[in-house]
Amino acid sequence: MGSQTATFVILAIYVAIMVSIGIYMSRRTKSSEDFMLGGRSVGSWLTAFSYGTTYFSAVVFIGYAGQFGWLYGASASWIGIGNAIIGSLIPFFLIGKRTRLMTNHLGAKTMPEYFEHRFDSKSLKTVSALIVFIFLIPYTASVYNGLSRLFGMVFDLGENGGTYIIIAMAVLSAIYVTLGGYKATALNDFFQGIIMLIGIGTVVALTVQKKNGLSAAIDALNGISDAKTPAGTLGSLFGPDPINLLGVVILTSLGTWGLPQMVQKFYAIKDEQAIKKGAIISTLFAVVVAGGSYFMGGFVRLYCTLGGDLDKTHIETLNGKPVYDTMVPALLDTALPNLLIGLVVVLVLSASLSTLSSLVLTSSSTLTNDLIKPRIKNFDDKHQVLFMRIFIAVFLIISVIIACNKNASISTLMSYSWGALSGAFLGPFLYGLFMKKVSKAACWTSFITGVGISVIHMLLFSLNIEAFSGIKQAVIDLNCPLQLLSPINAGAFAMLISLVIVPVVSSFTKAPDKKIVDNAFSSLTAAK
Repeated sequence: MGSQTATFVILAIYVAIMVSIGIYMSRRTKSSEDFMLGGRSVGSWLTAFSYGTTYFSAVVFIGYAGQFGWLYGASASWIGIGNAIIGSLIPFFLIGKRTRLMTNHLGAKTMPEYFEHRFDSKSLKTVSALIVFIFLIPYTASVYNGLSRLFGMVFDLGENGGTYIIIAMAVLSAIYVTLGGYKATALNDFFQGIIMLIGIGTVVALTVQKKNGLSAAIDALNGISDAKTPAGTLGSLFGPDPINLLGVVILTSLGTWGLPQMVQKFYAIKDEQAIKKGAIISTLFAVVVAGGSYFMGGFVRLYCTLGGDLDKTHIETLNGKPVYDTMVPALLDTALPNLLIGLVVVLVLSASLSTLSSLVLTSSSTLTNDLIKPRIKNFDDKHQVLFMRIFIAVFLIISVIIACNKNASISTLMSYSWGALSGAFLGPFLYGLFMKKVSKAACWTSFITGVGISVIHMLLFSLNIEAFSGIKQAVIDLNCPLQLLSPINAGAFAMLISLVIVPVVSSFTKAPDKKIVDNAFSSLTAAK
């Protein structure tokens, strides 16, 4: 059996299992709360794996591992460590219990609904729902982009092949999410997480083994240099650019605290004991999957080149710059035996479909619950589930259209998405769980700042709009040390600003009505 045939067989089995889980869970989904949150009865293992598989996708494995492995070498592994500790362990212990108790007490099924009840503002709910729907789209597109890159390498599908793969993946993710909602997503995530753990471990081992072991691979990295990368830095502890490396750690780790698709996992978890177990499981999962992905990516320069090295794969360039999204597929093509390519395809597909399912479920449920339901009379559970299923299709169609445009890199799409979402929501959500004095004005300020930074940065530096060329050149001429031209640093900056703005603005603006605030915090008092 040829490698492509074996890959097709593995894929067929995988797809059949995914759809079967969706059909099975559709019989157990009786209400909109079942569809959106699994009846708030999901255990520690399913929650932890759902959190981890939503967190890590083709964006990390293909896009980020390639780009930051190329730029930072072995030190890119710090990103995975940050993801495990800051992005997984701390949020479970810090906000997991409070999120579950307060959202359950307030009857909030989505993050916008939390803002409505916590701050007594329907306007906050409406605007935050629009932000969620709009800015989850580029993240979804980035996941599709990563999938199409890998499938294009494996099956040599030609110029339009990536588009067909994107459409096929959209249809598959729509099928099982539409059928079974949150429980189908969580159960599929568990199955997909097992595949990810096995696949990442195998790929990392073979990547290093192919270059004669870890010590020899590090020595080889240290021997590489170019105009921006001094010799001896790619294999060093903090790499050639520790400041920008820190920006990536902040964006990809701290961002999870304010992303609706992540924090809503805590809405659905069964009890406090499940949160404690889930924290350990999700952290170990992140160490293997994120740590392994970035560690593997740190060696892409040993497999890829921009020059004429015959022993390495020649990487595409665009406007004189390397196309980072092609690097990990090139590494895999060289480092892995043909028969293992099928495992990697299913690995990346698992990582991506689990993320996609969570994104489309979060987006469709937010749009239906927070924008449509309040404006239609007699909008019962059946209508709510129907509308959520319709919006799943709408969301996926828009995402596919964006993903088919190859001009935007995976990391750029994700950076703007995470920067806008977590830059808007991180401060209001986090402080809203702990501080009674957080004000509506502070929430609005954070929303405007987070979205504003991302949109302005996009207009100035990513869309190449002629009207903004003068401003862009003026910023370039400043030679800013933090390189604000990077959408990654812009996203990290938006998140940090949100954490500063909310307590500052709350200190001199009016807090919500005392009865509203006391009601929200009564759930925490009763649980002590």
